[in-house]
Amino acid sequence: MNTVEFHNGNTMPQVGLGVFRVEDGEGCRDAVAHAIINGYRSIDTAMIYGNEESVGEGIKEGMKHADIERSDLFITSKLWIDDFGRDNVEEAYNTSLEKLDLDYLDLYLIHWPGTDEELMIETWHEMEHLFNNDKVKNIGVSNFNISHLERLLQKTDVKPVINQVEYHPHLVQNDLKLYLESRKIIMESWSPLMNAKILDNETINEIAKEVGKTPAQVVIRWNIENGLVTIPKSVTPERIEENIDVFDFSLTDAQVKRINALNKDQRIGSDPATFNGRK
Repeated sequence: MNTVEFHNGNTMPQVGLGVFRVEDGEGCRDAVAHAIINGYRSIDTAMIYGNEESVGEGIKEGMKHADIERSDLFITSKLWIDDFGRDNVEEAYNTSLEKLDLDYLDLYLIHWPGTDEELMIETWHEMEHLFNNDKVKNIGVSNFNISHLERLLQKTDVKPVINQVEYHPHLVQNDLKLYLESRKIIMESWSPLMNAKILDNETINEIAKEVGKTPAQVVIRWNIENGLVTIPKSVTPERIEENIDVFDFSLTDAQVKRINALNKDQRIGSDPATFNGRK
């Protein structure tokens, strides 16, 4: 399994399992367990997904059958906007730990920046408190634009290790990518397959034939070639196995450029500049 190294020296697997829109219950538990049994070491969830308990059950089951320790895994969850503020962050973190039945998280993210800059900065200070007191291994952000990060870095001490954002062939966010690289902050993609919509793309399918892989594997490998961490979501056992079987081939620079050229600056999710936690 490939890993990326954070600016603090810690590492993270480059491919993990995402569970956004995976309903709490047996299907979620089984997907997480199957992923771990089949080589995944990174699982990404969030309080707002409402499935942390099932994720925790899947982690326990997967560890048992894979005969691995908790330290072999990298578990991420996220702080929702409703839990921003000085008095809420640690309680929200502990609630996630309780639901997951874990002693710590490897990564805790601010899920969205929100529209109140002062509150966002205050919240990050509380994230720093968790990190400085060894309650969480790493802290980062999600869905932050350059302007959000600039304000954060000006007023805080601990730099985020990662920014998890919408990223796929129709939204490459190159300016943000270059900015993060210049600050040594890792970029992570959510919805890398555009809810499977990108898998019908002609260019992606042409490249899949050229390399003898599936369209999904090509897109995931494209993330890897561009230096990102990625967390494709699936509950189907065959798809879960397919999505991590991406380390026995590579894409040429020309193939990567062909995929990059598919960019349309097209979002399928909310705009971080205006999203306040309510649809």
